[in-house]
Amino acid sequence: MSFQLARRAERMNPSIIREILKVTERPGIVSLAGGLPSPESFPVEAMRAACERVLRDTPKEALQYAASEGFAPLREWVAAEMASRGLAADASQVLITTGSQQGLDLVGKVLLDAGSGVAVERPTYLGALQAFAPYEPEVVSVECDDDGPLPEALQAARGARFLYLLPNFQNPSGRCMSAARRIALSAQAQALGLPIVEDNPYGDLWFDAEPPPPLATQWPECTVYLGSFSKVLAPGLRLGYVIAPKALFPKLLQAKQAADLHTPGFNQRVVHEVIREGFLRTHVPTVRARYRSHRDAMRAALERHMPAGCRWNVPTGGMFFWVELPDGMDATALLPKAVERGMAYVPGAAFFADHAQANTLRLSFVTVPPQEIDRGVAMLAQMLKENT
Repeated sequence: MSFQLARRAERMNPSIIREILKVTERPGIVSLAGGLPSPESFPVEAMRAACERVLRDTPKEALQYAASEGFAPLREWVAAEMASRGLAADASQVLITTGSQQGLDLVGKVLLDAGSGVAVERPTYLGALQAFAPYEPEVVSVECDDDGPLPEALQAARGARFLYLLPNFQNPSGRCMSAARRIALSAQAQALGLPIVEDNPYGDLWFDAEPPPPLATQWPECTVYLGSFSKVLAPGLRLGYVIAPKALFPKLLQAKQAADLHTPGFNQRVVHEVIREGFLRTHVPTVRARYRSHRDAMRAALERHMPAGCRWNVPTGGMFFWVELPDGMDATALLPKAVERGMAYVPGAAFFADHAQANTLRLSFVTVPPQEIDRGVAMLAQMLKENT
């Protein structure tokens, strides 16, 4: 006798990125694959001091069960921070989650039925597709240009439960929507009655200019906003948040209670202790400076080594380059050859809900030192030249 799997389980698939990361553990591999923050950016001393203060001042509270909504002072900090960015939300609308990935799962659980529509960018974040998949939606891809989804293309998503967007330095494409495109998209979505789920893990990682205000400022009553501390502090804490319209918040809270009762209270208190007096105002600029120098190193390496016919963006923030190979090349099929040469990337096909573009790949530039970036891109370029 064996277990009979639920239909939703059959729709679950392993993350290609996680599988590739196993390969990159081999000695000598230059991994430009995983979207991992640079460990050199982790504020270890600030975290150590905050842990000591929390365990000294509120040990019993920190180690006890806590409110499902989250640590009240942290929720208040999030609300105040977002108000400074133009999004007026009360702390009662903030739900602290176990990473923003859990926020995606809760949104899917509350808003999706089997067969209901969900609209996504083309390409889009693989983790979102995985989070939504168990709820058995019909995924509709919205056509995009270098500025993001085309407002007129939202007609294809009419009747979907929501539109999922990453407006700032998108994973995987690296693009950032202009203010005009955000206004036009929000207006079109509102005209169609299409709620928006705005995912913003990379918005603080801008290099030259701060991104425009959140989409949620345009239509707050029908936009769910997701944020994260993973990219500005440390991903191992698994700390994110959802800002939800008041009518939707209770159902998200109930889904959260059923999933894990609450996000670890100790982690919440430590993060609040670190950030409450303005630490991020000095820390995040150092992360931006580091990532900008790595971005510049990858741009130079691509220009130096890549063969004719390859195209790529130059991101103005975030962590990724999106590369298009000449027509007819298959980045998934070529990955083993790249690994043989000593480097790894993520094939772009994984980021498409349908009609995957096989000649695309994603390169991450923030974890590997600049000299290793050049070496990894050189190996990629040589492999491509040998297989054209």
